Amino acid sequence: MKTLKNIIPLVLVLTLTFSCKDKSVPEVKTIAIESDNIKTLDPNATYAKAEFTIEGMTCAMGCAKTIEKKIAGMEGVKSSVVDFDKKLAMVEYDNAKVTPASLVETVSNVADVYKVTNMKTVEAFSTNDAKKQCDANCEKACCKNKTEAEKMACAEDCTKACCAKEA
Repeated sequence: MKTLKNIIPLVLVLTLTFSCKDKSVPEVKTIAIESDNIKTLDPNATYAKAEFTIEGMTCAMGCAKTIEKKIAGMEGVKSSVVDFDKKLAMVEYDNAKVTPASLVETVSNVADVYKVTNMKTVEAFSTNDAKKQCDANCEKACCKNKTEAEKMACAEDCTKACCAKEA
C-alpha cells in the first residue's frame, strides 16, 4: 500500500510532464491600413518655410526627435527637421492649414520646458549645405566657361543674391 501511494503521484507527474507539450504556432495577423490614415499633400497648396529656435531641449534623441515628430504629424506640414545642436527647427508647411502660431502651440504642448523664439518665415532654410548649393548654382549661372581668375572676378560682379558678399 505504501509503494502504491508513492507510485501514483510519480505516474501523475510523469504523465503531466510528457503529455503537455506546447506545440504552439505563432499567430500571424494582417492589419489593413485605412487610406484615411495616410498623410497626403495638396499639390495645389502654397507652402511656406519657417525657422525658429527652440529653447529647453536637453537631448537629440528624446527632445528634438519628439518635437520633430509632433510637428511632422500636424495636418498641412510637408517636412519638419529639428537640429538639436543649433536648437533650430525648420518646417515647411501649407500656409492655408498651418500658421506660425500653431507651430508655437504644438511645440509648447510637447512639454512646458520648450520655448519658441526667433520665429521667422524664410525663402530657403539656413543650412550650410544650402549655401554651398547656392554658391555652386551661382558660379554656374554667372561664371560659366571662364578661367579660374575670371571666375573670381565674375563672382564679385554677379548680381545674384547668393553671390553677394556677406557683411
